[in-house]
Amino acid sequence: MADAAPAIAEIEAARARIAALIHPTPLMRSATLDQMIGAEVYLKTENLQKTGSFKIRGAANRIASLTPAEAARGVIAASAGNHGQALACAARRAGVRATIVMPRTAAIAKIDATRAYGPEVVLAGADYPAARAAAEELRARTDAVFVDAYDDPFVIAGQGTIGLEIAEELQPDAVLIPTGGGGLLAGIAAALAERSPRTEVIGVEAAGSPQLSTSLAAGAASSIVRAVDTIADGLATGRIGAIPFAIIRKHVRRAVAVDDFEIGEAVLLMLERLKLLTEGAGATALAGALKIRGELKGKRVVLCISGGNIDINLLDRIIGYGLSKAGRLTSFTLDLRDRPGELRKLLDLIGATGANIRSISHDRTRRDIPIGGARVTLEIETRGHGHRDELLARLRAGGYEIAAEV
Repeated sequence: MADAAPAIAEIEAARARIAALIHPTPLMRSATLDQMIGAEVYLKTENLQKTGSFKIRGAANRIASLTPAEAARGVIAASAGNHGQALACAARRAGVRATIVMPRTAAIAKIDATRAYGPEVVLAGADYPAARAAAEELRARTDAVFVDAYDDPFVIAGQGTIGLEIAEELQPDAVLIPTGGGGLLAGIAAALAERSPRTEVIGVEAAGSPQLSTSLAAGAASSIVRAVDTIADGLATGRIGAIPFAIIRKHVRRAVAVDDFEIGEAVLLMLERLKLLTEGAGATALAGALKIRGELKGKRVVLCISGGNIDINLLDRIIGYGLSKAGRLTSFTLDLRDRPGELRKLLDLIGATGANIRSISHDRTRRDIPIGGARVTLEIETRGHGHRDELLARLRAGGYEIAAEV
């Protein structure tokens, strides 16, 4: 097992090992997504899994597979967040010492959540590849067992238990899977190749970290030369694992790349319409399905929602962007005469349109406006593009000149 890709029997064995720690996640339906994609859409909600992501499956299987001598040495891993939380949780339950190396830029929520499970947390490097290099150096000094987030057959077998659960509920036409290092894609692909062989398995990657498409094009596990850059930090590995790619190249024919705007829109869609909180990586399968909806029309499709551990500050930016794009949040500046009643007159006009003022700044000291004037910057909530356009038209009809609009 240590040097080979996991077979279906090993994935079944993994399910038995981790049964006491994880729970099978539901396949959820959404009429909204059915209509938007034109398919019969199911969500495999691993964001509802323990530790908030699928990673607990592989981590728990790896910990359960340690020999007594290995367990005594402790384990070490590099992680942007989810693998670290999962390994720390599984290690604590088994009484194994754990060290997690995370990038200094990791989401604070993920750092705090990882620490809460009790491991030693070391912050090193500006991104996942740098943290991984630091973890490997530390492993050499401490003799701890390195638990790779994806390039490990025990980890891949654990992730493959998701494929078993999917196949036992239905035989889908296609499954879309978020892909970073390839462990999740490889595990599910291996399971479905045996239990639902007609299912097309599609990897969805972040455009800012396209190691899957690069590897498929090269025919070999490849790394990204340029710096990775994506809000889907769980996919920003910069490389695909050799072991998972040996499986992927047999069972996966294509990759779909989605950019940060598409990922952000998918996060917001799931939050607002489906009431599901996902992180960037977790939303990529939905973003990919929306991108290739024409190819999925009329099919039975499963989207793997891989995790829900999103940084709240990032979520706030995603919400703001989504509202702005939908015409439900707009910002603009205009100049007023600085005399009593002028600001009230402006606010009354805005209120009469049914718009809501979210924030307002009134500045009379700027050097680029006349003495006796004031510049007002407003952030306004509207009901959509039509309402927004109506508001701006009413302001212009009232004699106001919009100095700048965002």
